[in-house]
Amino acid sequence: MNFSGDKFLEILRIVGSRYFILAGIAFFICYFILRNRIAAKKIQLRFPESKDYLREMLYSFSSMCIFAAIVTAVVFNPAIRPHTTIYKDIAEYGWAYYLLAFPIMFLLHDTYFYWAHRLMHHPVLFKWVHLVHHKSTNPSPWAAYAFHPLEAIVENGIIILFYFSIPMHVTHVPIFFLFSIIYNIYGHLGWELYPKGFSTTRIGRWVNTAVAHNQHHKYFTGNYGLYLLFWDRVMGTLRTDYDKAFAEVKSKS
Repeated sequence: MNFSGDKFLEILRIVGSRYFILAGIAFFICYFILRNRIAAKKIQLRFPESKDYLREMLYSFSSMCIFAAIVTAVVFNPAIRPHTTIYKDIAEYGWAYYLLAFPIMFLLHDTYFYWAHRLMHHPVLFKWVHLVHHKSTNPSPWAAYAFHPLEAIVENGIIILFYFSIPMHVTHVPIFFLFSIIYNIYGHLGWELYPKGFSTTRIGRWVNTAVAHNQHHKYFTGNYGLYLLFWDRVMGTLRTDYDKAFAEVKSKS
């Protein structure tokens, strides 16, 4: 293992390519190819300005550099890696654990994000840490990683939690964060992809949606979840107008 700039650039290339390719595809399809056909179904009917897209991309690139630096410092640092839970041979814990680790990571990340997110909304911290992300009051797919550097450090703290808590195969984090960026792009897409009535179904009422996260960007309060609405419902932070907003968006012609 070489703790070098080459590893940093390799990780940045992987994370960056995922972001720019996946967000780019979503943006190109929704904001160009289908724009005229689906504009009336947009959660917020107006579109961001070009300067908004540029700001989102620049801050996202900064966040990806921080992500790559943290992973490099942990995974490829011979002084730190031996103290982590990283392992290479799936047989060491078996396939059952390998697969079970993903839902565990999912729940850990969702819980970590909710509480860190709520903390960053504290008046003392908000303008210094989280305001950059909320400059996207009408977010686009490019806003997925658009964090102030301080927030990027907080957001990427989940990596430290993963690598120092439960056994992590070398492929767990790369696969998990592929899912994460896809869902993050959906959450900032600007359109709702789940079907009409989904927010009130037995399963759907616990799932975070583009409408829920868009409300958070628009109003700055409530709907703090990442993948789920579990903590929002349990802690009473789900906006009371969420189901109505979801229904209104899905009823647009």
